[in-house]
Amino acid sequence: MANKIAVVGATGTIGREVLQELAQRGIDPHNVVALASERSIGATLSYGEETDLTTQDLAQFDFSTAKVAIFCTAAAVSAAAVPKAAKAGAWVVDTSAHFRMEADVPLVVAGVNDTAATFARAKRRIVAVPGACVSMFTRALHPMHDKAKAKRAVLSTYQAVSEAGRPAMDELFNQTRSVYVNQTLERQHFAKQIAFNTIPHCGAFETDGRTSEEKALALEPRKILGGDLNIVATCVRVPAFVGHGISVAVEFTEPMGVAQARSLLIRDDDIGLVDHRAAEGFVTPLETQGETKIFISRLRDDPSVANGLAFWLAADNLRAALSLPIVTVALALAEHE
Repeated sequence: MANKIAVVGATGTIGREVLQELAQRGIDPHNVVALASERSIGATLSYGEETDLTTQDLAQFDFSTAKVAIFCTAAAVSAAAVPKAAKAGAWVVDTSAHFRMEADVPLVVAGVNDTAATFARAKRRIVAVPGACVSMFTRALHPMHDKAKAKRAVLSTYQAVSEAGRPAMDELFNQTRSVYVNQTLERQHFAKQIAFNTIPHCGAFETDGRTSEEKALALEPRKILGGDLNIVATCVRVPAFVGHGISVAVEFTEPMGVAQARSLLIRDDDIGLVDHRAAEGFVTPLETQGETKIFISRLRDDPSVANGLAFWLAADNLRAALSLPIVTVALALAEHE
């Protein structure tokens, strides 16, 4: 009987977070399989506080034994392996960008469109999930968008290095240490120095001048939320290990003031509204580490447009914006059919 949950790319930053989220949900470790590429076979990974899992070979795994496969892999790996897993009968949750904009693959955010009707459109048994910034933005906007359709948004993201993986985190650590001991700084992952700096470059550059992450923020929320939402984004990497921040200015088609927005947001258990107009009345990315909510602060009217609001988002990019919604979607798929 297919009852296992396979985590592919389990040794990576997101894969490890997904394993810990599964453990927190009480999923029996005997029903969880950690898969990795050949070079990582046999690695020992923590599962909760008392259990370890040993990674198995992705190339040799029989996906017919898996109810759900969560792919925490690069796009190239997902492109090759996801269709095979789905053909074997597993539901697939893919975290890479490869399938996100394909018409017959739903793009899903937990708490927004993780419904039976959405899953029914996954004819190929593949569901995609977005990156952390799209997840944060759509989750926060959803209650307001349902009441007064958003038509335009301007976003500036401030993204921690952890979403770019362990090498990016190591580079920030090593560069910071080098500054203090007066050593030459080495660059491998980032094109510019990341320590004590900000870099307006997340993802690969497109021919139109946008980066791939900026393009994703322009296109993916429309697929998730529906409607004709136009978005322009500037994505910036900041010298923080964990925790993203996003500055949002959004224009609605109908009136949506601060009071109405507050009343909608405080009823949403997945959103933390911390908005006091005082020196410490907002949430910073550092304070979100380990938290499960998407936090909204600095909520205010935008007088530059009709029906405009501006606000600040902060969340743990690895947990609240990625592993928690990924696992939520995967467990919902396990109950589908």
